[in-house]
Amino acid sequence: MVIAMLCLLLLPLAIGLGLVLKSLPLFQTYSFGSLVTSAEWSPMEGKFGFYAFIVGSLWVTLLSFILSAPVCLLAAIYLTQYAPKWLTQVMYFVIDVLAGIPSVVYGAWGVLVVVPLVSEYIAPAFGFSTTGYCLLSGGIVLAIMAVPYMLNMLVEVFRSIPIELKEASLSLGAGYWQTIKWILLREGKTGIIAALSLGISKALGETIAVLMVVGNVVQVPQNVFQPAYPLPALIANNYGDMMSVPLYDAALMLSALLLFMIIILFNALTNLLVNRNS
Repeated sequence: MVIAMLCLLLLPLAIGLGLVLKSLPLFQTYSFGSLVTSAEWSPMEGKFGFYAFIVGSLWVTLLSFILSAPVCLLAAIYLTQYAPKWLTQVMYFVIDVLAGIPSVVYGAWGVLVVVPLVSEYIAPAFGFSTTGYCLLSGGIVLAIMAVPYMLNMLVEVFRSIPIELKEASLSLGAGYWQTIKWILLREGKTGIIAALSLGISKALGETIAVLMVVGNVVQVPQNVFQPAYPLPALIANNYGDMMSVPLYDAALMLSALLLFMIIILFNALTNLLVNRNS
């Protein structure tokens, strides 16, 4: 058991070390700072700027979080505090179905439904013109993909809070919403943070569905109706192609390393918040 635990502990280190070693040829020519602050991407000309990809990844992840977090939090409160038993059972089944749908199916649905919806209705309503392949489409698809993971964990968090606390609050004259606000949300604070961070981590690493709807244009988007190019899509679209271009392989490995570093940094911040609120 100890050996198995050590293997699990060393696995992230091994992944990170492998990505660093594969990225080293790029650092012999360019500095890390110049790579992450430049938005110029032209491998044929030896230009490897990752800024646009980093911004695209962060933007689409933030959008998915803004769209999914409030819905999941309110739905979890309703399912655990108000919903009848039959509805709760139906929702558990729906959550399991959503979690099991392949990402390529979400992507195809995004192309057929979300992209036209954004192009024909949402963007014109805000005075913008877009093809529909944009950050907002990616954020919507990612938000729906993150819902089952966040919602399932939030439900378990609220169900784990002792019912005696809620009963004591109600017996002292507190209203139902006051009980939810001061008992459920306060007692479940660390679990809520962990659940929301799980959804963000899921969104950060998602590839196929985002690749199909976000547009894949190398640019720094100025609004949510413009296309972008997240890091996972860059790797999936290009790895295996154009490997004869000098440093191209190292550049793609660096993009994977950047994504790895962003997720580690985010998880470290999440753990810090959880520990502070424990």
